[in-house]
Amino acid sequence: MSKKKKIIILSCMIALLAVTAVFNFLLTKPTSNNAVTAANYFTQYRTERTSSRNEQILQLDAIIASSDSSAETLDEALDMKLKLTALMEQELLLENLIKARGYEDAVVTIGLTSGNINVIVKDADFVQDDAVAIYTILQDEASATPENVKIIPVS
Repeated sequence: MSKKKKIIILSCMIALLAVTAVFNFLLTKPTSNNAVTAANYFTQYRTERTSSRNEQILQLDAIIASSDSSAETLDEALDMKLKLTALMEQELLLENLIKARGYEDAVVTIGLTSGNINVIVKDADFVQDDAVAIYTILQDEASATPENVKIIPVS
């Protein structure tokens, strides 16, 4: 099997792993009250995201460390790892900026290839002005465009 096919298969596996983690998280049924559920939601989401990203980085590290990897494969794996770590850093920055605006909690995910930005924010009294304030942060820090942004309030 060629190196390019291996990279494509590995990339698909990483994407499936991420999708599986998201579905696993979304389909689990909480058993406690709403206040605890919302707090657990953000904690669990961050845990799932971190776990998924760590798995992706481990797989990229395996490609980088492999003696069978061609120069092109190595460059692609290094580039993907750099993009992934940059996205992780940017997500953390955006989460902290949103929380600094007074929101109790927030989770931000940025698509690796799509550029889509999803924001889940904890706010019981979420209004359109809140969405504008969050979008402004996304636009200033991540050059987001309206069609690539989803803001989902959770109470």
